[in-house]
Amino acid sequence: MILELDCGNSFIKWRVIAAADATIINGGIVDSDEQLLQALATSHPEVQLVACRMVSVRSEEETAVLSAALREAFAVEVQVAAPAKILAGVRNGYEDYQRLGMDRWLAILGGFHLAGRACLIIDFGTAAKADFVAADGEHLGGYICPGMPLMRSQLRTHTRRIRYDDASAERAMVSLAPGTSTVEAVERGCVMMLQGFARSQIDQATALWREDFTVFLTGGDAPLAKSAAPQARIVPDLVFVGLALACPMH
Repeated sequence: MILELDCGNSFIKWRVIAAADATIINGGIVDSDEQLLQALATSHPEVQLVACRMVSVRSEEETAVLSAALREAFAVEVQVAAPAKILAGVRNGYEDYQRLGMDRWLAILGGFHLAGRACLIIDFGTAAKADFVAADGEHLGGYICPGMPLMRSQLRTHTRRIRYDDASAERAMVSLAPGTSTVEAVERGCVMMLQGFARSQIDQATALWREDFTVFLTGGDAPLAKSAAPQARIVPDLVFVGLALACPMH
């Protein structure tokens, strides 16, 4: 079995796949290294891991600590995805290619691999990110703005009267009609910001490529933007598609 990890600043997304055919055996999202090790030990104790590949936007020190813990617990070497100027037919579009976030880079690789033509990748995580890849594999650059969690937390932090719990936030999402309470106004307003971001990126892509491109939505809040991009493919594990390209297991 192969362990795949997407280590973000807030969470670790993990999954175990079969080495032979990449069938997903198990997976989840955890808050810490300790929770990850516990989840792996208890979910399938009989599964023998043969390899591990990881993408991390954490510091080198934090990444090394987790890699060492995995080696000790499961006797596997951890392959960490590294920046590249050219990989899997895609040319990194950043002036300094090493400055492009690895999560973005792998989503770009995954999107182009699945599309086989020009594509727009929109990732709705903690930040909302969009990247444009031309049909010849040239990464044209992209955009970053606050995602749903950042918008919500900034409003809660800087506006004293905005106080509500997660259950209230979930109830507020039954529609996008103008809110008649603060929680409805905030939650629905943030969703409309995400949808507006998606529409503006699709407008940009249409100006570049007319209709000859594929749109991918990924990230935890991708379903919230689906109505603004009905033609899009939602691929929750797009980063893992790119991770397999960046860290092939021979």
